Amino acid sequence: MKLLKEVIVEKGKVRGEDVLKVDSFLNHQLDINLLNEMGKEFKNRFKDENITKILTIEASGIAIAAIAAQYFNVPVVFAKKVESKNVDNDNAYESKVYSFTKDKTYSIRVCKDYLNPTDNILVLDDFLANAQAALGLKDVVDQSGANLAGIGIVIEKGFQDGGKLLRESGIKVESLAIVKSMSTDGIKFA
Repeated sequence: MKLLKEVIVEKGKVRGEDVLKVDSFLNHQLDINLLNEMGKEFKNRFKDENITKILTIEASGIAIAAIAAQYFNVPVVFAKKVESKNVDNDNAYESKVYSFTKDKTYSIRVCKDYLNPTDNILVLDDFLANAQAALGLKDVVDQSGANLAGIGIVIEKGFQDGGKLLRESGIKVESLAIVKSMSTDGIKFA
């Protein structure tokens, strides 16, 4: 997606060889016009998949999923990373997810009331690096008996193995921008 790549180059900040800060427009402060364009693009890329729900993980995925959901006209379900009295342990699908950014493993949980075997699920998230969040969400979808129609990613770190792993396992993955390499000298896209 040309617009997204332009914004990444203009506003993204490279920290080392594997951290790309996009908090000025994607996951701390939100550029709603850009999010709208991304939502339209996800709808275009998954228009033939008969999506019934969008699934994401808190917190950064929620804004992307909510904006995209208006184009699919479907609800958004998000996996919670923290235990809550509002999600009963025996009425939740649960999986473990390792966060590269926080160097921590989380339990993610989705109430069983919101995913069912008749659902056709689109998973959306901000980043794809080692596919840990995507695999955790896939596990939740599998537990529910729903169909995983595909995974939409805003920024894929193509130099890490997550995208390859998901694609080789037969999952349709659509990334709006794939970073081939990055350094303080600049960002190269695939």
